[in-house]
Amino acid sequence: MSDPNSPSRFNEEKATYAVRGADAPDLDAGVAAIRNVLKTLPARPGVYRMQDARGDVLYVGKARALKNRVTNYTQVARLPKRLQRMVAQTRGMTIVTTNNEAEALLLEAQLIKRFRPPYNVLLRDDKSFPFILLRHDHDFPRVQLHRGARRFKGDYFGPFAGAGQVRKTLNALQKLFLLRSCTDGFFNTRDRPCLLYQIRRCSAPCVGRIDAAGYADLVGDARDFLTGRSTKVQAKLGEAMQAASDALDFEQAAVLRDRLKALTFIQGSQAINAEGVGDADVFALAHKSGVMGIQAFFIRGGQNWGHRSFFPAHTQEVAEEEVLSQFLMQFYEEVPPPKHVFVDRDLPEAALLAEAMAERAGHKVALSVPQRGTRRRLMDQAARNAVEALDRRLAESTTQAKLLAEIADIFELPEPPGRIEVYDNSHIQGTSALGAMVVAGPEGFRKNQYRKFNIKRAETVAGDDYGMMREVLDRRFARAQEEDPDRQGEGWPDLVLIDGGRGQLNAAMAVLEGLGIEDVAMVGVAKGPHHGREGREIFHLMDGRELTLPVNSPVLFYLQRLRDEAHRFAIGAHRTKRAKAIAASPLDEVPGIGPARKKALLMHFGTARAVKSASLEDLQKAPGVSKAMAQQLYDYFHAG
Repeated sequence: MSDPNSPSRFNEEKATYAVRGADAPDLDAGVAAIRNVLKTLPARPGVYRMQDARGDVLYVGKARALKNRVTNYTQVARLPKRLQRMVAQTRGMTIVTTNNEAEALLLEAQLIKRFRPPYNVLLRDDKSFPFILLRHDHDFPRVQLHRGARRFKGDYFGPFAGAGQVRKTLNALQKLFLLRSCTDGFFNTRDRPCLLYQIRRCSAPCVGRIDAAGYADLVGDARDFLTGRSTKVQAKLGEAMQAASDALDFEQAAVLRDRLKALTFIQGSQAINAEGVGDADVFALAHKSGVMGIQAFFIRGGQNWGHRSFFPAHTQEVAEEEVLSQFLMQFYEEVPPPKHVFVDRDLPEAALLAEAMAERAGHKVALSVPQRGTRRRLMDQAARNAVEALDRRLAESTTQAKLLAEIADIFELPEPPGRIEVYDNSHIQGTSALGAMVVAGPEGFRKNQYRKFNIKRAETVAGDDYGMMREVLDRRFARAQEEDPDRQGEGWPDLVLIDGGRGQLNAAMAVLEGLGIEDVAMVGVAKGPHHGREGREIFHLMDGRELTLPVNSPVLFYLQRLRDEAHRFAIGAHRTKRAKAIAASPLDEVPGIGPARKKALLMHFGTARAVKSASLEDLQKAPGVSKAMAQQLYDYFHAG
């Protein structure tokens, strides 16, 4: 979608009002700030943002009439404790008006996703949903897994619950329809069929084993299958098999028989019977011990495309119906809504939710609570799964809480750590050097908060692990001091783990001492004499002591997992950086040389080195290179 602050999207009138008071929470100062906004606030639909003294967003809300809605925050006695705490921190507001309430609801979801305010219910999931993409930009379209922005022309089928479900479906598509999965570059260079053709997983259009019309027919069948018309495909395959058998072409009949068996197996392996449902998402909410879980089933064309559990954050003191409503709008900010959305309870403003989702989808969306038949059975199954997933989550949380309490006891922390940061470095003889930080908390790894640090300071010697660690920690904590000096947010760690021994820990401690930070606990994790194969890690404490843990200790296993995750992330980031460096070219640095001209030069001269050493006359002969550009290239490589 377009920028939520774009006037062309919502015909917005935006104004910012602010009253700055004391930094500490003060209910009277918060109410005064809100009343100051009310003086000029219109009674129109729109979105408001509550902000603290530093301008950080505390809460995003929408309203049919902004003046009426914001007035409620000045009636403090009627507010729940959660919102009273928010008002006490409020020192300013930002107002954006919209044309109607549905547009305000869409904008609210966008802003919650952007700012992740602490007083909003948050969809806590950092994984984008995978889709199957059937591309249109080739005579022989490729079928592939796709995540992220829809940059390619084609049909997008999804969402699927996870990549495993997509790969299972792609495998079925290869067996059933023999569509190619290779890249265009691989396709263009083939002079004989690859292994997939030999094992009957591809029709080999790359070498002409099937013509464009025949391949288009297969693509049509695949599209029918993915849109739920598998019965039509089944009948077509059956007729073709019978025709081949009548023509005594038993080899072809056997191929069609195998494809028919694969289709029948897929139809029979659906864990959820959703026949006749069409395109629908099913959501059920479970609530226990102050934690809420939402189970989602994805049904497309009557086929089960998987399910996923979600555990929204900031749900304390929020009604279940409000949690589910806010979850739906944030969920469909990422995913196009289907024609039907089934929920397990009546929701406030259900008609408004459906209107907003319809605007997002570009077609009518029905939001309803199923009462009978297949839809009711689906909902009951989702509700059972929601309870079971929540029970597992609570059991895992109990185990995690116990581990964190033991860590606090072992490392003598004042309380169980709410945020653990783990640091590691990666390089090859000083090249492509970088540092990595992973973050973990009571709920597990927080992958959206991982960070990588390219080593770039001149004083950091290539290959100096201590110097790299000093640079990484200095940049990390200097920024933390600048952005959150009072430690009001969640960005300060309770425990820092350093992958390394006493030397690495001493380097890290020196950095924090230089910044005047004395209350962040740090531990060095060093492999034992056999490089950790026996679980003999040595933990170096800040006071000089060393600890080892029993080899069967759950805490040891947990700390090893944290260290291994940091190592995995650092290695992956390093490989990506190294691959980019390998692919880099001297032509990348020449002003005015874009991808197209760079490709033309490389196609003409063969290598970047040949371009660099070419004469002015030779450069002028290259396609797409003007005399002025040739002179610029020559001067760039021969200056001085």
